Amino acid sequence: MKLGFIKPNFPGEKRVALLPCDVHNFPFEIVIEEGFGENVDVTDEQYRDVGCQIENRAWIFQNCEGIFSLKLIQPSDYKKLRKNQIVVGWTHPLGSGKNFFEKVCKPLNIKVIDLDNIHPCVFFHEKTQSIDWIPRNFVSKNSFIAGYAATYHALLSFGLMIHADTKVAILSSGNVSQGAFTCIAQLGAQPQLFYRKTMSEFYQDIEKFDIIISGIEMDDTSEHIIDKKHVQRIKKGALIIDAAADAGHTIVGTHLTVISDPLYEKDGIYYYVVANTPSLLFRESSKEISKAFSKYVYCHSLEEFDSIAL
Repeated sequence: MKLGFIKPNFPGEKRVALLPCDVHNFPFEIVIEEGFGENVDVTDEQYRDVGCQIENRAWIFQNCEGIFSLKLIQPSDYKKLRKNQIVVGWTHPLGSGKNFFEKVCKPLNIKVIDLDNIHPCVFFHEKTQSIDWIPRNFVSKNSFIAGYAATYHALLSFGLMIHADTKVAILSSGNVSQGAFTCIAQLGAQPQLFYRKTMSEFYQDIEKFDIIISGIEMDDTSEHIIDKKHVQRIKKGALIIDAAADAGHTIVGTHLTVISDPLYEKDGIYYYVVANTPSLLFRESSKEISKAFSKYVYCHSLEEFDSIAL
């Protein structure tokens, strides 16, 4: 079977999910789109040298059983997809990719391999099955980069230089929050880190914070970590950074933004909710993604993914 790697055309996406140095004896034919590695100065010839086939985008959609797109396939490519193909990548079928899954994948009988860092799963029609051979947090360094990049980019976009007396709250202690914490600390502030068990302390002092950074992604969307009553108490002019880009879930009423237009203001509060912040540090992130995906994903055949019991 052939797995075709296409250049993601998600807004602002520049990461390269497979580098020649990580190509090994994968159990499928690798087809790379022309110019796939150009963002990190990797040529088509370098991919050919390690046994990859180079083709244009249309050829890949027409001839490959599997399509790998790091970020969500965009509407301009919907008509290129064929019945019974496999789509691999960060597809988020229950979140930002729900419309793609419901309106495109189900009618075409497409099986979706969602490489979520915490819960990698196969989605097919109404059925979902976890992928046992991909461990939890298999690409944790990319999540760290997400928190770091989101924080740095949000501050630059907001036009704010932080100081020792800037009041910063960081919610959660996971990889994303650790990246945010590192960035804030390097810039000279002393952020306060709040865990689930200490959220009552955050709520008590919520009015004092200039910046609130969330690294939380909610499994249950029936409740929000920051709900309407909390938002009403946040000071005007504050900056909220949803570094996990869990739009509308962790923080009530938020919506996704993009790298080219990352901020919006609502009722005097500014929000940053960019979904692919590691792309801002695309050279660093590409190395980590390529290494982790080669170790845990590409080493398994498409037949293995296709045969997962659903």
